[in-house]
Amino acid sequence: MSRESYLRATFEQVAELYDQARPSYPAEIFDDLVDLARLPESARIVEIGCGTGQATVPLAERGFEITCIELGEQLAAVARRKLSRFPDVEVVCANFETWRAPNSDFDAVVAFTAFHWIDPQLRYEKSASLLRDGGMLAVVTTAHVLPPNGDDFFVEVQEDYETVLPDDPSTKAGAPSHPDAVQDLSEEIADSGFFRSLASRRYLWDVIYTAEEYIAVLETYSDHRALDAAIRERLLDRIRRRVEARPDPRVRKTYLAMLNVAQRL
Repeated sequence: MSRESYLRATFEQVAELYDQARPSYPAEIFDDLVDLARLPESARIVEIGCGTGQATVPLAERGFEITCIELGEQLAAVARRKLSRFPDVEVVCANFETWRAPNSDFDAVVAFTAFHWIDPQLRYEKSASLLRDGGMLAVVTTAHVLPPNGDDFFVEVQEDYETVLPDDPSTKAGAPSHPDAVQDLSEEIADSGFFRSLASRRYLWDVIYTAEEYIAVLETYSDHRALDAAIRERLLDRIRRRVEARPDPRVRKTYLAMLNVAQRL
């Protein structure tokens, strides 16, 4: 198994924690997605990598018919439980790259913080193959960023990563980037040859975490889960103590979400 495949599968280890700890998305992302993709009220959608359904529920509440493709059995089980009240939502446990759809006339393919896991040689071609003429692709990518008014904790905590993981590429990359330095998928979409980029939007929001809440989030990150258990515990213990030592023992993490909407050529 390649490292990429291993990292992609790590979420399965902590499905329930993933569902509890991972933040949801701002409601305006879903409003903009529906508007920019011009989705009809009865739109038929494929969602790539639904996880435990964080983005699926807001879409299902809008009345769409959704086929969710999720690689992890435990993640899919949690998603099915959460989505059981929506008769028009199906969760299929499968690898998106090899999944065979019963038809190819969906109105849209959507992905929330999952598109990057799909093979670059297939992600656009496979998505296009599932869509009707003029069908839409809507991709939301996310990043942890540090704006000028961001929490200095994320500069200070680099000391812990440098102590425990000095040679890790993520450590060498340093503190989170300024939001303006993070690129969306507009250029990649244009170069794909399968889609015409229609619109992009950017969203910034903060989430406040206690020490235990922040550690729970870190426990769901693939790069942290891939660490040796003893090393991971050493790192997380240092981070926990750093948060608890603050005058206000909480951290304010700034998230950036980028929505790209494109139409099948």
